[in-house]
Amino acid sequence: MATSWPGTGPATRGAANPAAGWAGSGQVGSGQATARAGSVDWLTSFGLVAVVALLFAVSGGMLWLVGYNYDGLTGNPATKIHPSTYLLVLVFAWRACTFGNPIGYMVAVADRRPASALLAVMSIVLLVVVIARQRPGMAGMIDTFVAPALLVMMLGEDDEKTFARMQTVVHAVMTANALLALFEFATKTLIFPYRLDGEAFMTDLRSTALQGHPLSNATVTSIYVLALLSGSKSLSMPLRLGLIGLQCAALVAFGGRSAMVLTIALGGCYMLIQGLRSLRTGRVNLLGAALGLILAALVPVVIAVAASYGFFDALLERFVSDSGSANARVEMFELFNHLEWRDVIVGPDIDLIESLRRINGLEQGIENPIIRMVLYQGAFFTLLLFVGFALFMHEVARRCHAGIWLLMLGWLILLNTSESLASKTTLMTKFVVIALVLYRPGKMMGRPVGAAPRFAETRNRPISSL
Repeated sequence: MATSWPGTGPATRGAANPAAGWAGSGQVGSGQATARAGSVDWLTSFGLVAVVALLFAVSGGMLWLVGYNYDGLTGNPATKIHPSTYLLVLVFAWRACTFGNPIGYMVAVADRRPASALLAVMSIVLLVVVIARQRPGMAGMIDTFVAPALLVMMLGEDDEKTFARMQTVVHAVMTANALLALFEFATKTLIFPYRLDGEAFMTDLRSTALQGHPLSNATVTSIYVLALLSGSKSLSMPLRLGLIGLQCAALVAFGGRSAMVLTIALGGCYMLIQGLRSLRTGRVNLLGAALGLILAALVPVVIAVAASYGFFDALLERFVSDSGSANARVEMFELFNHLEWRDVIVGPDIDLIESLRRINGLEQGIENPIIRMVLYQGAFFTLLLFVGFALFMHEVARRCHAGIWLLMLGWLILLNTSESLASKTTLMTKFVVIALVLYRPGKMMGRPVGAAPRFAETRNRPISSL
């Protein structure tokens, strides 16, 4: 029996050892060395950063200006998938090829992020089922579920430079998004209005900024504010407070009632808990306390001045007249009275659901993801996705520091205020970026971030061959 070491034997032996290729110490395929453990090649790194930039900064309204009908119901099916998803797939394919053994790479990333791999596989299988049953939501399976799962698997390589660049992009784009929202609010001019098959909704003057629909903007902004409160530890406190104030002002411009109330409620409770915790320790930063008292005294003045200039008029109008949104959340349950148990389990006829929606005045949508998915896809289909989603969220939370509970709580509440994940959306991909980038702990899995994975230790073990 002969003994050889990874990287010195034949190329076929290196290919048979995916772990060695992952660790970056062995030779795979033709013997080309891969990247070091905890780092990726520059093209993969910049590709992932570009994915995040496209994801947060390019809306359907912007895409329409270049002839890409993303939000519409008609047109080329290829345009129903966001460009960031296409780029992510290309980056994943490139990384798999540079790894030397594409199958070994997919096995390695799936082993490190099993729940993400499960969600991706489950979504692809359900996509085939949706196509076979000729039901709506084909592009939704890809943008809504496959894209975030694929991104989480790629970010499992823990490249510090990539995470740092992503953090910069998130802060920069969200700041630009808030500033553009306030500009649109002040000028009553929408730069990139939300469009459906090219038709702009100009009567709705809520800001659309860089991320399209006002409610999507409000959801992402609310999540970002919560992340600034309990995450983003790399930013200084004055900068974080400034960004929080800017984003809260943008929330008013977006007119998101649920997002605004949730941000105030959860954010206020978190700040109260943190304040009491600081007082219990008996160690209070005098400069921070003085700054807090000054800001607390200025807040009523700022609110009064803004109200006198009509800043809150649009938001108050949303609370007074919600265009039937509250009634829709009651009427959607009436649809089940017209369905048999078999229809509820496997999914009813689509024409029947569309007719019932029009009869009950639900043309604007069914504002709950679980109810909508059950009505269109069936309870069995919904249960499978719910299990995959729950495991996926647990996996994401495990890769973040303890403050992630605030973000997770806000995210799960906001999901149930609209169709959200039951339709095509990039919200979940944006959420996992904010969670993994802004809540990145100093250590992961009992080892420094960026260190070689545990199975990389196999490079020093001899490989037996006959």
